[in-house]
Amino acid sequence: MNPDQLPNGTPVILEGRAQALAHYPHARIVNGMIYVSGISSRRLDNTYEGVKENEDGTLELDIEAQTKGVIENIQAILESQGASLANIVDMTVFLTDMSHYGAMNKVYNQYFEARTGPSRTCVGVLSLPSPKLLIEIKAIATAPQKKD
Repeated sequence: MNPDQLPNGTPVILEGRAQALAHYPHARIVNGMIYVSGISSRRLDNTYEGVKENEDGTLELDIEAQTKGVIENIQAILESQGASLANIVDMTVFLTDMSHYGAMNKVYNQYFEARTGPSRTCVGVLSLPSPKLLIEIKAIATAPQKKD
């Protein structure tokens, strides 16, 4: 079956980015919208932006670096479809510790402005798929019109 004819839209799977840990795409395009899956700061080599692993096995986690990594991963997914962060209509931010809210916003505000940025929800969660993760973000964006 042609992926463009799937009942739930067209999958977006980028080979040069960290792959999903289960069977789902980086994003899905349907009815002129791009639905970006929950994205972390994980890189293609399965390391994480904002994570330093010490020799003794302890971790140093940096919410600002992770937030930057997450937003830039989302940006890469959108750019692969001819869109940008400016196309995002709505974002949901998941934080493992709400005490990171201010530091996350510090980085977030470097990418978005209130007047032109997306609507946003931020929720605290008990954990994310890796103990290395402090943040995950999912997004919904408009897909650029295809020119014939």
